[in-house]
Amino acid sequence: MYSVVETAILNGIDSVLVSIEANISEGLPVFEMVGFLATEVKEAKERVRIALGNSGFSLPVRRITVNFYPANLKKSGSGFDLPVALALCGAMGVLESKVLQGGLIAGEVSLSGRILPVEGVLSIVDMAKQKGKKYCIIPKDNETEAMLVSGIKIYPVQTLQETIELLSRRDFESIKPRIVKCAKKEEEFADFADVAGHEQVKRICEVAASGMHNLLMIGPPGVGKTMLALRIPGILPPLKEEEKMELSKIYSVSGLLNPGGGLLEQRPFRMPHHSIPKGALIGGGTVAKPGEISLAHAGVLFLDEFPEFDKNVLDELREPMEDKKVRISRLGGSFEYPADFILVAAMSACRCGYYPDMNRCTCTSAQVHSYLSAISQPLLDRIDLGIEVMQQPVSVLNKNERREHSADIRKRVIKVHQIQKKRYKSEQFYYNGQIPSAKIETYCPLPDDLKAYMEEMFIKLKLSARGYYKILRVARTLADMDAEEDISIRHLSEALCYRSIDKKYWEKNDYDL
Repeated sequence: MYSVVETAILNGIDSVLVSIEANISEGLPVFEMVGFLATEVKEAKERVRIALGNSGFSLPVRRITVNFYPANLKKSGSGFDLPVALALCGAMGVLESKVLQGGLIAGEVSLSGRILPVEGVLSIVDMAKQKGKKYCIIPKDNETEAMLVSGIKIYPVQTLQETIELLSRRDFESIKPRIVKCAKKEEEFADFADVAGHEQVKRICEVAASGMHNLLMIGPPGVGKTMLALRIPGILPPLKEEEKMELSKIYSVSGLLNPGGGLLEQRPFRMPHHSIPKGALIGGGTVAKPGEISLAHAGVLFLDEFPEFDKNVLDELREPMEDKKVRISRLGGSFEYPADFILVAAMSACRCGYYPDMNRCTCTSAQVHSYLSAISQPLLDRIDLGIEVMQQPVSVLNKNERREHSADIRKRVIKVHQIQKKRYKSEQFYYNGQIPSAKIETYCPLPDDLKAYMEEMFIKLKLSARGYYKILRVARTLADMDAEEDISIRHLSEALCYRSIDKKYWEKNDYDL
């Protein structure tokens, strides 16, 4: 007899439909599984055989063939156990084939027949809904995650025997699954009102949040760089609905989506240690998974002690910072993950931390140069804003005055985002920091006198084409913050100031101590 069951495999943060055919026929007793299978999928053969036996359904001593298609897509993961078991039940006549063909099934099976959770259920169920499936059968432990997708029936199961009994019921498709309410947790970010002084740095943080620009802070240890970075997520606007789903899918396939927590509501803040390997930062691994840059999607990726990261690892950031996504190629296929984040980097100017204060710096000229050269010029070109964070006088620290709260700054940032939303409503991007180079003339036009001014600055500051466009994008954001339609000279001048930091620290002549 023949039976077919549909399941899914993760491809990036999305899922691809996979059909599992089971056929039991006369011939020498053998159990074969074919269809470009990874090791863990091949091992499902023994798990399923024993689990069925322990659930009261022994396989017949006949020729058993299980085929996975499409055959050109490598099948990996442990979520194929349950659909394989049910496909075999259909081929044995235990279940009706028409019932199995109406839905999508995923789950790992233990030898005892218990159904174990799998990663990426949110993506799997969302795909099933888009494909018009009537129902999804998923592990009980994935229930709250699956319930985040509305408009499709979800049947959570705990054992293989329970699943077979469920599908055997004549009124199966009329059974109403239980509705699970997900508790939404509001996360509170640190407040800018806790930061004494640093008014210019707060200003540049607001600019970064308003246009979704990358930011670099340079300063000696203990001046508040990390403290300031930790407060940036608190001034970012709420996530859009599509961003919530996309971000939740990323965390789902990574196994990091909190059970019962609902869709992610807050923009992420990721702070990996400088010893992180390339695969953990960019993504990848034997079984491809999103890296820190994808976990920071729609939020902030904070890299403290920026030059301490491996230079080759940092250079891997260059393409994702431009493309807003990362592509990972493996023998089993290519995977694509979103990576649209704000990079906030913090560093000292030398290993001891006190350059250019020569009264305290103990580094030689060569040591300073070696430390700073860990940051390549192409990477610097992709950072829109740069600022020195200086030690505040003790009088400022002790001054008891009212400071602006993050909530007040956030209101202004939201207004600027609304301006950009209206301007880019017909485009594929949302923020000034994402304006493609081909659209710069359209959205950042300059009159002849300002064009002449920028041509002069281009030569004087030895800007690259990418650096030039970064200045125009920042100037566009500054104009939006002033609620002005046209970019003026003061916006360009301020944007140029934010690009001058790399010239101070990375020009060769500046190392002559």
